[in-house]
Amino acid sequence: MGSAAVALPFLDAMSPAFASSTIPGGAPVRMAFFYVPNGMVMDGWNPTYEGKFQELPRALKPLEPFKDDILQIGNLTHNAGRALLDGAGDHGRCCGSYLTGVQVKKSLTEIKGSVSFDQIVANEIGKQTRFPSLELGMEDARQAGDCDSGYSCAYTNNLAWRGESQPLPPMLDPRALFERMFGTGQPMTPQERARQSVYRRSILDFVTESTHKLESSLGPTDRRKLDEYLSAIRQVERQIERAEKDTTPIEPGMDKPYGIPADFSEHFKLMSDMIAIAFQADQTRVITFLMTREGTSRPYRELDISDGHHPLTHHRNIPELMEKVRKINEYHVRQFAGFIEKMKATKEGDGTLLDNSMIVYGAGLSDGNSHLHEDLPTLIAGRGGSYIKTGRRMVVRRETPMCNLFLTMMDRMGVHMDKFGDSTGRLQGLDLG
Repeated sequence: MGSAAVALPFLDAMSPAFASSTIPGGAPVRMAFFYVPNGMVMDGWNPTYEGKFQELPRALKPLEPFKDDILQIGNLTHNAGRALLDGAGDHGRCCGSYLTGVQVKKSLTEIKGSVSFDQIVANEIGKQTRFPSLELGMEDARQAGDCDSGYSCAYTNNLAWRGESQPLPPMLDPRALFERMFGTGQPMTPQERARQSVYRRSILDFVTESTHKLESSLGPTDRRKLDEYLSAIRQVERQIERAEKDTTPIEPGMDKPYGIPADFSEHFKLMSDMIAIAFQADQTRVITFLMTREGTSRPYRELDISDGHHPLTHHRNIPELMEKVRKINEYHVRQFAGFIEKMKATKEGDGTLLDNSMIVYGAGLSDGNSHLHEDLPTLIAGRGGSYIKTGRRMVVRRETPMCNLFLTMMDRMGVHMDKFGDSTGRLQGLDLG
């Protein structure tokens, strides 16, 4: 049986050890990407004004309590997602280009893209953490074959790319992720999990004695932080155990995969809670989260929507269909708002875990009905360590490459490049300077 390990959150007592960090006070900067598919109904996403947030549009309403902690950016574009000379296949291109900034090859036999921005950062700073990066998702999907007009499924089903032909498939199962974070770091088969459960009831039970010894040497603030952190891990583990006992099918005719809740919001909460825990313990500083795969036709029966998401986005301006898409857009943001609440509630140094993070929420298409690749829905939660000026809508020049944002975020993560993808320079106006 493998060993268990529980990394610690950032404690005040650790400040000297983190003295070389880019944030005064010692906490590291983290970044994550929450990707939603199929575009949006943009009148529910974009405010009608620039500058300080006033009333938020419908899709962003769930973020109202946190509007001082978010920045919305208008007019960012991925030209590489457009057809150019390749014709149909916008869903394959938009996801394949999202973090790579290049137009992927239209072929079912040859996969060709580029190393993604997150992996460039992970390759540079990943040696400082247990995991250089984590790649997560919520919808099982094949990695080969035709998924969109002659584009390989590798493009629609992956955000992170280690190289031009090597995607990093996302982990979907909360139990597998939990065991990777707190076990040996290696996925286990169901049989191995069963054998393990004979030896121990819980990962936390396995390490309780050592953490109690540590608590006795900490100050009251650090003891509170450690107790909250361990309680969060325990809660996640119990949620996973409940999900494993639930035999509800995810879709008719499809058995529920091991450990994956049938309910979208429950699955999202489990995965996002573990993102917060991974950041809090500095297990990684780079995460990508493909909430559902690009081109998905997932229904949202919890919203009384039995139609598939992708077909609905081709609404042809029919009000009834557009309303269903608006409901899905708002539902996704509501899940994200729950994650932001958790990040903001987690104290770290003189601020919060959210303050020291850059969490990008967005899509590779704007209007899904027309397959537009300009004015992409883009929101950043967190200040990246007193760097990003939040609480506002910022509109940049039309056709500004999304890669300009990535280049600027790289700088904040301590990784410097002259150019990435189709970048034309740094994104001006992001910081407090």
